[in-house]
Amino acid sequence: MPKIVNHEERRGEVVAAARRIILREGIEAATTRAIAKEAGYSNGVLTHYFADKDEILLSALEASHRRITDRLREKLSGRTGLEALRELLLDNVPLDDERAGETGLEVGFWGRSLTSPALLEVQRREAAELRYLVTSLLRCAAEAGEIRTDDDLEDVAERLLALVDGLSVHRLLYPAHVTAERLERLILGEIDRLRD
Repeated sequence: MPKIVNHEERRGEVVAAARRIILREGIEAATTRAIAKEAGYSNGVLTHYFADKDEILLSALEASHRRITDRLREKLSGRTGLEALRELLLDNVPLDDERAGETGLEVGFWGRSLTSPALLEVQRREAAELRYLVTSLLRCAAEAGEIRTDDDLEDVAERLLALVDGLSVHRLLYPAHVTAERLERLILGEIDRLRD
């Protein structure tokens, strides 16, 4: 009797293996051979579930984004305006090991996205969704009188997201200089300046 294989489960195992390798050793170490070994399969098995390595990597990136989205949905539940914006921005910086891993994975994909149209499309689409959410929360905060700014809210959102990206990279590269406490203080300080 042939063994029944759950294809989605097996795809998930391969994606999880790719994610573990990327978090542990970086994106360049995530070769098909290494991914297959980490998942406990032969190289040939991967070809039954994925067209190529880029499809595996793309699936790993999307899986990471889904995890973040699920966590944010829970954190933002019942929150609006400035309170929600604060939670959103702080969740997008590496203040703990989990988010440091996610940030490292994301940064690893940035360079690769410049040469992979499929990865670049995912990065741009999901960045646009995040930018829209930040802009919406700023608009909600402005309408509630929580913030005062003469700047265009899309410009403010862009500035906040650039700060998040820049400080996140600095936290990963220079953890002794950009401590978790300092990173949080800088993000919160920028949000507080919107009240003036």
